[in-house]
Amino acid sequence: MRASIKDVAQRAGVSVTSVSRVLNGEKYVSEALLEKVNRAIEELDYSPSHIARSLKTHRTNTIGIIVPDITNHFFSTILRSIEETASALGYTLLVGNIAENLEKEMKYLQIFKEMRIDGIIIMHQKFNDEIITFFNNANMPILFSSINAPSNAHLSVRIDDYRAAFDATEYLIRMGHTKIAYFSGDLQDIAAGRNRYSGYLGALQEHGIKRNESFIKLGDYKLSSGRRLMEELLRQEELPTVIFAATDDMAVGALNGALDHGLRVPDDISIIGFDGSAVAEIVRPSITSMQQPMDELGRKSVEYIHQLIVHPDLIIQEDIILQHWLVERESFKPRA
Repeated sequence: MRASIKDVAQRAGVSVTSVSRVLNGEKYVSEALLEKVNRAIEELDYSPSHIARSLKTHRTNTIGIIVPDITNHFFSTILRSIEETASALGYTLLVGNIAENLEKEMKYLQIFKEMRIDGIIIMHQKFNDEIITFFNNANMPILFSSINAPSNAHLSVRIDDYRAAFDATEYLIRMGHTKIAYFSGDLQDIAAGRNRYSGYLGALQEHGIKRNESFIKLGDYKLSSGRRLMEELLRQEELPTVIFAATDDMAVGALNGALDHGLRVPDDISIIGFDGSAVAEIVRPSITSMQQPMDELGRKSVEYIHQLIVHPDLIIQEDIILQHWLVERESFKPRA
């Protein structure tokens, strides 16, 4: 049978309270007591019950994560940073990879609730009424990472997606491009979809460039989608001089589609992406990209939800907005 804390106390010849003090790392524990208890723990191969400890402390030291697509380079990079930071703070992660499925997301949220985890980090932007109700009634901190929160009741750690897309488009215009195509995903996605699309349109309007509907293509943010949209674009009579893709994965897909048709990038057509993920750097030609601070996004997300966990009454009034910047690589050249 598995040893209990009472067995440890009996073997060490001390009280259960003394063993508990050692296990909880309390101060002012004598060296003699520490040695007795640790020897008993080793002899009995004792490990404290995680469930019992969580019931006593009202903490499970567990954070739940909702990820829309773990194969996406952007999310996998942030998740790595989240795991490293959470581990350093003593948390274990439970990751729900929902593959853009809202029913699956709701199931994970219910599981997180039943397991009484300490907090949830959401990285998926699409919500339905059931999910919104869960957020509003949850008795645990919920933080939104890299996306907009559905209301002011929750904290978001993110960049300003509108401003970043505006800045990227304005850069293209300053470099001489006026025929600018835009590849986006689902516009129901507020951050990567609606806000970035609006930033692109805002920059065109600011500089007096008329929107060309044939240059605007909607996909699903994935590499295969970027390739498909490039195929569609190349069947048109009028072509852009540059493609601005809402994600780096889409930009790489567009690059592959261009190369398949014998186009030279950037001599015949330029391509830029968004996120600054590793895939943009390793392909050839490498992809110019609007960079998000992905490591910082993951780290700040964990640090802030940790604050909300240990200080339940803490109220943070404004979203945490991190800085974006453009990384110039080989896939773009100015228009003469």
